[in-house]
Amino acid sequence: MSTLPQNPSGTPHTPSQPRFGRLDLSIDLVKRGINRSAEWLLGQQHEDGYWCGELEADVMLEADYIYMHKLLGTGDPGRLERARNEILRHQNDDGGWSNYPGGPSNVNYGVKGYFALKLMGHKADEPFMVKARESVLKLGGVVQCNTFTKMYLCAFGAYDYDAVPAVPPEIVLFPDWFYFNIYEISAWSRAILVPLSIIYAKKPFKKIPAEQGIDELFVGGRDKSDLHLRWDKKHPFSWRNFFIFTDRVAHLAERVHIRPLRKMALKKAEKWMLDHFEKSDGLGAIYPAMLNAIIALRYLGYSPDDPQFIRAMDEFEKLGLDFPEGEPNYPTPTFRMQPCFSPVWDTAQVLSTLGEAELPRTDARLVKAADWLLSKEIRYKGDWSHNVKIEDPSCWCFFYNNDHQPDVDDTGEVLLALKCVDNPRERYQHEVTQRAVEWVFAMQCKSGGWASFDKDNTKRMFESIPFADHNAMIDPPTVDITGRILEMLAAYGYTRRDKRVEKAVQFILKEQEPDGAWFGRWGVNYLYGTFLVLRGLRAMEFDTYEPAVQQAAEWIRMVQNTDGGWGETCGTYDDPNLRGTGPSTPSQTAWALLGLLAANDTRSDSVAKGIRWLIERQQDDGSWSELAAGRNGESYYTGTGFPRVFYLGYHLYKQYFPLLALTTYKKALEKEAAEGI
Repeated sequence: MSTLPQNPSGTPHTPSQPRFGRLDLSIDLVKRGINRSAEWLLGQQHEDGYWCGELEADVMLEADYIYMHKLLGTGDPGRLERARNEILRHQNDDGGWSNYPGGPSNVNYGVKGYFALKLMGHKADEPFMVKARESVLKLGGVVQCNTFTKMYLCAFGAYDYDAVPAVPPEIVLFPDWFYFNIYEISAWSRAILVPLSIIYAKKPFKKIPAEQGIDELFVGGRDKSDLHLRWDKKHPFSWRNFFIFTDRVAHLAERVHIRPLRKMALKKAEKWMLDHFEKSDGLGAIYPAMLNAIIALRYLGYSPDDPQFIRAMDEFEKLGLDFPEGEPNYPTPTFRMQPCFSPVWDTAQVLSTLGEAELPRTDARLVKAADWLLSKEIRYKGDWSHNVKIEDPSCWCFFYNNDHQPDVDDTGEVLLALKCVDNPRERYQHEVTQRAVEWVFAMQCKSGGWASFDKDNTKRMFESIPFADHNAMIDPPTVDITGRILEMLAAYGYTRRDKRVEKAVQFILKEQEPDGAWFGRWGVNYLYGTFLVLRGLRAMEFDTYEPAVQQAAEWIRMVQNTDGGWGETCGTYDDPNLRGTGPSTPSQTAWALLGLLAANDTRSDSVAKGIRWLIERQQDDGSWSELAAGRNGESYYTGTGFPRVFYLGYHLYKQYFPLLALTTYKKALEKEAAEGI
């Protein structure tokens, strides 16, 4: 029996063929595709009601995993060997490693990958090590690495603590009213930097054999390299030079031991870290913060059998995926780490998608998912409350548990999902959603848009701080999140007559690119931003004939691939001129189609070809694949962590977004048929 109704009650029979477009495709095939996809997704539901797909990142996670365990003398030898295999699996042809499949080699990844392999016993003269070394040197060598990489190298004597940007723990002492304090930087930076400041203060060191050193990765040799930060000679009066000056002063204080507040700062940093362990699955529930916390605990004097250390290590190891027998697409035994878990995000996306696919609103599986989401409601006043005052919050985080750092994007998607279910606890769900909508409004930035974790976290001068070279120091409002919030608010009855909504619409219109696209901060890239904006505008009944909408739709049609799909690589963050270009993927093809359908384009050849592309590439079990050809079982990455730095492969993106596109297309045709268009 089919899960989905073939013809909703009261809707005339849909024509078997689209009436426009040269590539005719039977609507029955679309319906079958919808049914098969929905059945596949329902088959992935956890018995507790949620969904959580694998979240894939890059080899820096495996390299850091080896680094941490070698530094602390911990870790399972078999897992470490399999982590080594995972690093070798992703080595590029030129010997380096990139931060996304198919991307160019990156100096940080090259240095970390090479060093991890050395720590695992590989010799410098092995062929793949020679190629790796050549790649790193071509990219400028160790000196070109960012602060995080250099700090880790210092622990093994492979770099100088005096030359890395200072991360003094005294930063935690600045009060909330001070212009620079930890609550004026992004939530993820906060979670990473507080334990890193403890590491900087404690300066861990472990002596390694000379053959494991990496002096050969310094251009011209380490003894001839200038390891210190360089002044910006072109702009002598700049924030960068100001912060470099303060960095030099901080290092001078370190050398002469003028640190009157150090003991107090370390105590407060330790307390902040321990407090954030509570109500969370590890510090920040994200990989780098959790790793830094483990090292910080150890060098604060916590023993390996201390409950705090054991808990931190257990939460960290849970992120691992172990394949002692290999995987279907790669038979070599491997072990890889996930950057975090995404259950709330995936569950909300799947639930809202299945709701759009017209499963009965009382379906027990949907109600169970809704109840699971309701169980994850956060009432705690977390980090965001330092800058936002609201008495009765309701919000959600991305993870299983992290009450300190809920975010607007997840909260908006959860609210959309809950709208798809008739919950027996109707009154309770209504009360929760009303509180959450008010929290979302409280988080609206001055510009009218919404950011992820904080409000008005926009002090760009902080990006010039030397240790901010991970390129994610602030959390400004973005159009992709704002578009999703507009769609959610429309579902709850808000219109442009509300001044807050209109301000958000104007924010979006101001951010449009000259060619009609919108930048995607949290997904790759302009296809993601553009589809979410168009969905939000359509939900708010923004006229689809307005130039902003038509120009965006034309841009989407213009960048369609010849095979009928759409794709865009992470490289578009480095070179915006490449926007909209890349191999076709199911998730990005779905985004493009959703954008066109939101612009009221149901008839163009672009839409017909895109729908056909999805149907023809759907697998027998109802799922889609995003494997990159010739890349050892790697998938294309269409999720964004930090632009230009860190990207993500959401394994469920390629499943629920195509289903949403097919469903939206089907419903659009049914509506046209009902209206006699």
